[in-house]
Amino acid sequence: MSCPHCRSESVAKRRRRTSLGYRIYFCNSCRIQFNQRTGTPFNDLQFPTNVVLVAVLWGLRYKLGIRDVAEQLLQRGFEISYETIRNWEFRFGPLVGTKLRARRQGHAGRSWYLDETYVKVSGRWCSLYRGIDRDGNLLDSMLSDKRDRYSAQQFLRRLVDSEDKRPLRMTMDKYPAYRKAI
Repeated sequence: MSCPHCRSESVAKRRRRTSLGYRIYFCNSCRIQFNQRTGTPFNDLQFPTNVVLVAVLWGLRYKLGIRDVAEQLLQRGFEISYETIRNWEFRFGPLVGTKLRARRQGHAGRSWYLDETYVKVSGRWCSLYRGIDRDGNLLDSMLSDKRDRYSAQQFLRRLVDSEDKRPLRMTMDKYPAYRKAI
């Protein structure tokens, strides 16, 4: 392990551990004490990293509400506020989402369903483009300020580039920009 502050390799392990059980290290070069989570986005959390990631994963992958996730964690012995889980999803949702997309890349079915809808994001109306395969797995989604041919073309290009195989069939609504984009 190297020091997150000076990147030195002269690091010594300490016998003590943090209250969450993470090993403590001491850098001989810069004389700073740190633990395993120092320098990661999870450094200032009061809960173990695996609990945080499981809570965010349940919210994203299984589409559970934050109160449902809080209840599931309570059944497993962790008393966590739903507001805390909301903050975790806001902070770590993009991180977990990119990891999930990277693992799922290239595993889409051969039949895709494309749609678009308007959603309100931070008080502004935006177009949400979505691509779903036959099994119901989300292939990709994209928010756009405009609902036009260029946005549809950008979404389709991004969707096709992210998958290894091209679809045999794409089902879409009668949105004319899709036909122009294709």
